[in-house]
Amino acid sequence: MILLKLCKMLLNDRLCQWLGHLKLSRVILMVSVILFVVPLVTHYYLSKYDSLSFSFDGNPMRHTLDAYGDFSLMNAADLKIRIEEMLRIKASVSTELRELEARRARLQREAAAAGARADSAKTEHSRAAAELQRLRVSADQARLAQLEAIRRDSPELAPPSPLLPSQPPPVLPPLPSASQHHCRMHSCFDHSRCSLTSGFPVYFYDPDTYAPIAGAEVDGFLKTTVRQTLGYNAHITQDPKEACIYLVLVGEAFSSERNSISSGDNLKLSLNETVIKSLPYWGGDGRNHVLINLARRELSVGAGDAFKSAMTGRAMIAQSTFILNQFRLGFDIVTPPALGPPGGDVWLDCAPIAPARRKYLLSFQGSQPLFNGLNKDEDKSVIEALQKTAKSSSTSDVFFLQFECDPPVEKRTVYPIGDWALCGTDRSRRALLKDSTFVVILAPSDPSYTSTALLQARLYEGLRSGAIPVILGGDRITLPYDEVLDWRRAVLMLPKARVPELHFVLRAFSDADLLAFRRQGRLFWERYLSSVQVMVDSLLAVVRTRLNIPARPAAPTVGTPAFNESYYPPRLEPPTIDAEPEETLGPLEAPYSSPTYRRNYSIGLVHGYELWNEWADPFALYPQTPWDPPVTSEARFMGSAAGFRPVGAGAGGAGKEFSEALGGDRPREQFTVVILTYEREAVLAAAVARLRGLPYLNKVVVVWNGRTPPSASLAWPESGAPVAVVRAARNSLNNRFLPYDLIDTEAVLCVDDDAHLRHDEIVFAFRVWREHRDRIVGFPGRYHAWDLNYNNGFLYNSNYSCELSMVLTGAAFVHRYYLWAYWRALPAAIRNYVDEFMNCEDIAMNFLVAHITRKPPVKVTSRWTFRCPGCPVTLSSDETHFHERHKCIQFFSQVMGYTPLLSTQYRADSVLFKTRIPHDKQKCFKFI
Repeated sequence: MILLKLCKMLLNDRLCQWLGHLKLSRVILMVSVILFVVPLVTHYYLSKYDSLSFSFDGNPMRHTLDAYGDFSLMNAADLKIRIEEMLRIKASVSTELRELEARRARLQREAAAAGARADSAKTEHSRAAAELQRLRVSADQARLAQLEAIRRDSPELAPPSPLLPSQPPPVLPPLPSASQHHCRMHSCFDHSRCSLTSGFPVYFYDPDTYAPIAGAEVDGFLKTTVRQTLGYNAHITQDPKEACIYLVLVGEAFSSERNSISSGDNLKLSLNETVIKSLPYWGGDGRNHVLINLARRELSVGAGDAFKSAMTGRAMIAQSTFILNQFRLGFDIVTPPALGPPGGDVWLDCAPIAPARRKYLLSFQGSQPLFNGLNKDEDKSVIEALQKTAKSSSTSDVFFLQFECDPPVEKRTVYPIGDWALCGTDRSRRALLKDSTFVVILAPSDPSYTSTALLQARLYEGLRSGAIPVILGGDRITLPYDEVLDWRRAVLMLPKARVPELHFVLRAFSDADLLAFRRQGRLFWERYLSSVQVMVDSLLAVVRTRLNIPARPAAPTVGTPAFNESYYPPRLEPPTIDAEPEETLGPLEAPYSSPTYRRNYSIGLVHGYELWNEWADPFALYPQTPWDPPVTSEARFMGSAAGFRPVGAGAGGAGKEFSEALGGDRPREQFTVVILTYEREAVLAAAVARLRGLPYLNKVVVVWNGRTPPSASLAWPESGAPVAVVRAARNSLNNRFLPYDLIDTEAVLCVDDDAHLRHDEIVFAFRVWREHRDRIVGFPGRYHAWDLNYNNGFLYNSNYSCELSMVLTGAAFVHRYYLWAYWRALPAAIRNYVDEFMNCEDIAMNFLVAHITRKPPVKVTSRWTFRCPGCPVTLSSDETHFHERHKCIQFFSQVMGYTPLLSTQYRADSVLFKTRIPHDKQKCFKFI
C-alpha cells in the first residue's frame, strides 16, 4: 500500500495500475537480462576506441607501433628496417617543421615592414599637416600684407633730390652795428642755401690760402688739427658754391699792440676786420659764416675779447669768452678751450669714477690778479663763507681751499675783471682734482661776463678728473653747447648767496647720485670737450640741429665676397629631419627687410632737446637712430625702423591669438643670422643645415675669418634662405660685429659655427628680443664677481648661478645699431685688446650695451652652454682662456672708468610656447 501510494504521487494512475498487476518473477528476469547485455555492449565499444586512439591523441609513433606490432616479437632485420623507416619519417617531420618556422619568420618580417610603413605614413601625414599649417600661416601673412597695401592711403615717399645752390652768396650791404647785436637765426642766416635734403655741406677756408688775420699766423697745432678733423667729416665740401656754411679759423692769431699801463705791460687785442671782410665768399655781411676762435696756449688773452669791438656782421662767433651784451643767444656758440689732443681715445687722461667719495669733499685753487694796484675783491664774502664752512665743519669732511697761488700769477697777464687764474701746473691741479669729490668754480666778479676761457678751462679739468663742478655764479653763466646739453645732470650751479648752505647741499648727495653725476660729467667731457676733433664735430652738429637738417647716413661696411660673381659653390640638399608633430613655429616667408625709417625730419621736432640729453646718458645710442650726436656727423644709420620706443599696435590677445602671435608691436619682422667661422668647413656646413625650415629667417651672413678662402669643392647645404659669404680682411673676433651692408633687418642673431640651438629656442628668443629690443637676448649667461682674496677688481665667472650680468654673443640676439656702435662709440683700445688676446669680444659687447642702456641682458631658457661636444678644438678650450677673461673685465673697466655690467636674476622661460593645450582652454600668460 505504501508503494502504491508513492507511485501515485510520482507517476500517473494507469501506469501505477499496470505495475501493480505485474508479477515479481518477470521483473527479476528483465533486470537480469539488462545487467548481462549492457557490459557486453560497453566492452565492445571500448575495444574499438583503443584501435582508433591515433585519431584522438595525435601521436604518430603510437600509430606506427600499433602498425608494426610489438618490437619484442620481431627479429633484428625487421627491427632495423622499421627503425630506418621511423628515422626517415622523423627527418621528414623535422623538415616540415623548419619550413613552417621559416614561413612564420617571413610573415613576422612582413608584418614589421607593414608596421614601419604605417608609422612612416603617420609621420608623413603629421609632417604634411605641419607644412599645411605653415602654408596657412604664410597665406595669412600674405593676406595681411595685401590688406596693408590696399589700405595704404598715401604712396611711398622717396627723398627729393638735393637742392644745392649753384652760386656763392651774393654781395649785400654791410649790416649796421646796431642790428649786428640783435642777430638771430631767422634774421641773420640765409636758410635758402641749406635745404633739408642738402646734406649740410660745409666749406672750410684753408688758413694757408686765406690768412684770416693780417700780420699773424694761426697756431700751427690748431691749423693742422682742424684741417685734418674736417677732412674726416662727412659734411665737408670742396665746392664753395654749394656750401651751406663757411668756417673761418681765427684761433689765437691776433695782431697785438703794446700799451703802457701804470700797473705794467698789457696786451691790447684787435681783429683785422679788413682781412675778414675780404674773404671771397663773405658776401658783404658775413651771413652763413662761422668765426672759430679756439683758446689753447693763452687762456687769458687768446680767447678773450677778440670780437668785442669788431664788426662781424651776420657771421656767427664760436669762442669761449663772451660778455652779455656781445653774446647773441641762439646765434653765437660757446665752445670749450682746445686743451686736449687732436683726437682718438682719451681714457688714459680720465680718473676712475669709483669710489663715490674721495679724500676732499670740496676743493678750490686759484687767485685773483692785481689790476692797476686794485685788488678785485668782489668775492670776499664768498671766500670768507667757504673758509668758515671748512673750519666749522663738525663732520669728518675735509676741504682744500687755496685762494692765493704759490708762486703768484704774473702781473703782465691780462684776465677778465675778477676772473680767477689757475695755480700750479696741469699735473699738480690734476692730482688735486682726482682727490676731490666736488670742485668750486667761481664766476668772474664782473657781472658783464657770461663765459670766460678760464672758467671753461676749470670746467674741462674738473670733468676730466671726475670732480663734480660746483659753479657759483647763478644762471648768467653759459656752458658749452648748453642749448642741446642738459648740464644740470653733471654740474651743480648755485648763486653765490647759497654759499652758507653749500655744505648741507653737498652732504645731501648720496653715493648713487655722486656716481651718476660723475659718470655723466665724464661722458660730456669725452664726447664734447676732450679733443679738437669732438669740439669741431660738436660745433657743426649744433648748427645743423638748429637748421633741423638730417645728418648724412653712416657708411656701412661692404663685405668682400668670398666667391666671385660667376661662381658659387654647389648646393647640397640637407638630410630630412623629423619635425615634431603638429608643431608650427612660424611662417616660412620670402626675405622681408625691416621697414625704412621715415622720421628723419620730424624726429628732431618731436624729440629734439630730449634726444640730445639721451645722447648724453650715455652716448644716447638708440638703435639705428636717424639723427646724429653732436660728436660726429656720421652717427646716423639709414634704413632704420622705429627706435626703442614701440610704435603701432600689437597682435597679441589671449589664448590662440597669443600663442600664434610673434609678440612685440610689429606684425611682421625677420632676423639675420651672422655666423663667424674659421676654416672649419664641415662644422660650418652642419650649422647652415640646421637652419633649414627656420621661421622668420631673412638671410644668413657667414663671416669667413680664415686666411685662405673657402674650398671651391665645398657643397653648401640648402638653408631655405639666402646665404652670403664674406671674407674678412684679417682674422679678428671683432669681425663678428661689423655692420655689413648685407644685413637688412634690425634683429641680428650672432651665432658661433659650433653652437647647437633648436628652432623653437631660436624663435622663442626672437620673440623675447622683440619685447626687449635695446638689450642683448641670448642663451648662455655669465656673471662678474669681485675678487675677495686679492681685491684686484672684478673677475669673470662661468659657474652655474641664478645671477647673471652677461650673455655670450656666441648665441644671442642684438640690435643692428649696436654693430655700428661697437666700431664708433666703443673706445678703440678695447677692440685692440680683443685682437691682441683673441678673446673677450662678447664681454666688450656686453660692456657697450650695459653702458648705453644701463640695463642687464636677458637670458632665455635654462640652457647654460650650447657647444658641440664632437666639434674640433675651440679657443675656449685653451687653459689661459678664463685667465685672459679676468684681465679683460679689469682692463675694460679701466678704459670706461667703471664696470657698467648690471646683475639680474631675471630669465625668460616659455610657459605655453610649446605646451599643447586646447585653444579654448588656453590663458594669456606672461614670461616669467
